[in-house]
Amino acid sequence: MRMPSDLVAAFAPGRVNLIGEHTDYNAGLALPFATAAGITVQGRVLSDPRRFEVRALDLGEDDSFGIDVSEPGEGWRAYVRGAVGELQRAGLPLRGARLEIRGDLPRGSGLSSSAALEVAVCLAAAELADAASQLPGPAELARICSRIEHRWAGSQSGLLDQLASLCGADGEAVLIDFRSLAMRHVPLVLDDHRLVTLDSGEAHANATSGYNERREQCEQACELLGVSSLRDAGLDAAAGLPGPLPRRVRHVICENERVEQAVAALERRDWAALGRLLDASHASLRDCYEVSTPAVEEAVARLKAAGALGARLIGGGFGGHVLGLLPPDVDLPAGAMEVSPGKGARLL
Repeated sequence: MRMPSDLVAAFAPGRVNLIGEHTDYNAGLALPFATAAGITVQGRVLSDPRRFEVRALDLGEDDSFGIDVSEPGEGWRAYVRGAVGELQRAGLPLRGARLEIRGDLPRGSGLSSSAALEVAVCLAAAELADAASQLPGPAELARICSRIEHRWAGSQSGLLDQLASLCGADGEAVLIDFRSLAMRHVPLVLDDHRLVTLDSGEAHANATSGYNERREQCEQACELLGVSSLRDAGLDAAAGLPGPLPRRVRHVICENERVEQAVAALERRDWAALGRLLDASHASLRDCYEVSTPAVEEAVARLKAAGALGARLIGGGFGGHVLGLLPPDVDLPAGAMEVSPGKGARLL
C-alpha cells in the first residue's frame, strides 16, 4: 500500500500533425508526431481515499471533487474529472490524490493540449493507486481518453491526438491507420529543413467550433452513400450528395492519398514535394472542409512569405497554429517556433 507521502509525476506531450487532418474519425490515415512540449501532472495520495484536490499551476485555478465524480466542470476541469470517471468506468481501482498540473502547451493552439492533459492525468492517477499495470495498451487507453472528450468535454474528436501523445518517438512521426489502428514509425529526417508552427492569434475549441458539425456531415455522407466510413467512399458517387457533403468527402479521400504521398516524399527526401502536399492539404481544409479563418490564412501567408516550402493549418481548424516547412538558412518569422518529434507519454 502506498503511503500518503509518495509522489509521482507523469508527462504527456502535445502533438503536431504533419498531414492527415479530419481523417481519424473517418477511418483514414494520418502522420502526426509528439512534441517536446506537453503537460506534466504531479500527484500525491491523500489521506482521504475518496477525494481529489487539483491545482492548475499555470492558471492559478483549483478544483475539488469526489472519486465518484459525475459532473464535468468548466474548461480544464472537464478533462481531469473525465479521466477519473472514465478510468473508474474501465474498472481501474483509483484512490484520492492531490494533483498539480503544469505545462508549456498553449491552449486552443491545435497542438492538442487537451489530449496531453487527459493522458498525463490517467498515467499519474493509475500510478498513485498502484494500478499502472492495469492500464490498457495505447489503443484502448486512447479510446478511454476519447470518451473523456466525448462525454465530459463535448468534443466528438477521434483518436489521433491521444495516439500521437502515447506513441511518439524521438526523431519519428507515427503513421496511423485509423481503420485497423496499425501504427508505423516513420523517420522524420529533414536534412537541415525545419518544421515550425506559428500562432494565428485565434484560439479554437473543438466543442464550440464547427468541428462536431463536420463530423456529423461525414456521418450523413456515409449513410447516404451506404458505406461504413468515408475511407470506402468514391468521388463519383459523392458528387451527387446534397449541400457541402461532396466537398467533405473529397477532402477526406484526397487527404488520405496525401498522407501516403507524404510518407513517400519523406522516404526519398523530396522536400519540395512535401511542401506541395502541405499546401494542398491546407487548400482542401480551406475550400472543401471549410475550417480555416482569416486569421489562419494570414498566418499561412506569413510563413509562405518567409520562404516556407509549404504551410497548412493544423488541428481541428477555426483558429490555432499553422505548420510550415522551412528550407535551410531561412530565418524563422517573428513568433514562429521550431518543432521536432519527441518521446511519447511516460512516468517521470
